[in-house]
Amino acid sequence: MSKPSLRHALTVVLLCALPALQASADQAATPLRVELPAAGTGASGRLLINLQPAELAEKSARDGVVRSVAMSPFGGVTGTLIGMDVDWLAPGQPLAVDDAAQSYPTALSALPAGEYYIQAVLDTARDNNYGGSSDDISSKPVKITLGGGRGLPLLVLDQRSPAPGDVWDLPAEMPEAVRAQYAAAKPHVRAIDQVSGKLSAFWGRPIHMRGWVVLPPGYETSNARYPVVYWTHGFGGDIRHAFHTAVSYWNGMAKGGLPPMIWVMLDESSATGTHEFADSVNNGPWGAALTEELIPRIDRDYRTDGTAASRFVTGHSSGGWAALWLQVRYPKLFGGSWPTAPDSGDFRDFTGADLYAPNANVYRRADGTTIPLVRMNGKVVASFEQFAKIEAVTGPYGGQMASFEWVFSPRGADGRPMPLFDRRTGAVDPAVASYWRDHYDISHIITRDWNTLKPDLDGKIHLIIGTADTFYLDGGARRLEAAMRTVGAKTGFRFVPGRSHFDLGTVGEDRRALTRIIAWEMYKTARPEAVMPANLPKLELEPGH
Repeated sequence: MSKPSLRHALTVVLLCALPALQASADQAATPLRVELPAAGTGASGRLLINLQPAELAEKSARDGVVRSVAMSPFGGVTGTLIGMDVDWLAPGQPLAVDDAAQSYPTALSALPAGEYYIQAVLDTARDNNYGGSSDDISSKPVKITLGGGRGLPLLVLDQRSPAPGDVWDLPAEMPEAVRAQYAAAKPHVRAIDQVSGKLSAFWGRPIHMRGWVVLPPGYETSNARYPVVYWTHGFGGDIRHAFHTAVSYWNGMAKGGLPPMIWVMLDESSATGTHEFADSVNNGPWGAALTEELIPRIDRDYRTDGTAASRFVTGHSSGGWAALWLQVRYPKLFGGSWPTAPDSGDFRDFTGADLYAPNANVYRRADGTTIPLVRMNGKVVASFEQFAKIEAVTGPYGGQMASFEWVFSPRGADGRPMPLFDRRTGAVDPAVASYWRDHYDISHIITRDWNTLKPDLDGKIHLIIGTADTFYLDGGARRLEAAMRTVGAKTGFRFVPGRSHFDLGTVGEDRRALTRIIAWEMYKTARPEAVMPANLPKLELEPGH
């Protein structure tokens, strides 16, 4: 799932019920219009229009200025989102947007009368479901009044974000102390950009594997070898996110908080979401590319120990699922996996839904109650249905649920992944669920193949998750632990009471405590003679874990 900034995390929306009062009929009779400046160039993409009640938009505005209008991932915002594909929008030629466009939770004409802010975005890269890009073209937010005979505005798409520069070109407002940390790390952080033969053959064009290698202090002045850790980000992350993590880990080693190891920060983002380093009939052989192409290159080019006993994998959220999957799929290659808050490893609890139940449905339980997707501070803030339907309006590519399908689903007759569930009703396709189970359900695979897996896998999984995980992922973790105990596997699961998806790593005031704990546990596995730091934080664990 998603990471903390929800371009680093999962795109979720809280959509409250709208009042019954409707805007007057003349609102529907005057279509909303969107255009590119007459002096510019044409463009295509996914047109997205957000409307938000003015009172709420102004309440969350910075310095009293509403700079953007968008559905909040966690904020409890009413409004609506409209989406439509635009094959080509010529400059200076207005495009009418009416009720024929997709919308959620209601059509534009059905919105209550009142004051709103409205903003249009042309997603030219069609990647807003994953987090968006600098290729977006947007209008300025406009305050409008619906109802009362007032017409709808012309929204001019004349705003572009500056293209991102080199990752080492730091923002001018960054504090000098932080800039100094980046400068110190720069000689020790090396870029990875390798064209994969396996993936390129699958796609018929060059496919790059990207990331960063972080070398420990003293690496350049010695002949020592080091354990190596492969890390990857969650849904919404990318190469830039991995870069900042790389700098953070180097500084952690430089200050002595982290042990000296080689860290490989992998980018698992793609046009379809996160590929999670799983071989897939839709995304291609990412697992094979990593294990047969990139890892041998890392062992060749850098002084790793070069042994499974000191080669580890870790990640958070969807990156945690990738870490879990890689350890189970390649048990001889890795000496241990430390997934934190991973996406479900047991599809009998897929964020609350049992995909194998008779008449399975991801929107409703058998008793008809709603299946929640997101909780904060003990309160439900979004349901599975709300999220799935808003994702469908945002576009068909790159969203969290679509991303799962690109990894886990069989390929349909149209060449696209077969949907796990009907976006209108939530009904699960049992044939697709069966394919998911046989190919990617980690509990099922461990149970089915334990006799083969046991010699190389037993005792290597060290899963850590909060009991109040934001996306209810602790349910799947408990299922996985139970399945492993059923076959007699050694389990190293840790459940941290009250922790969510985003504060799992915090102990006291130390927000990176879990990073330190995991790093030293890995190092101790590779170097049994190592002495663990006396000041290493300790997790408060659920009894029995």
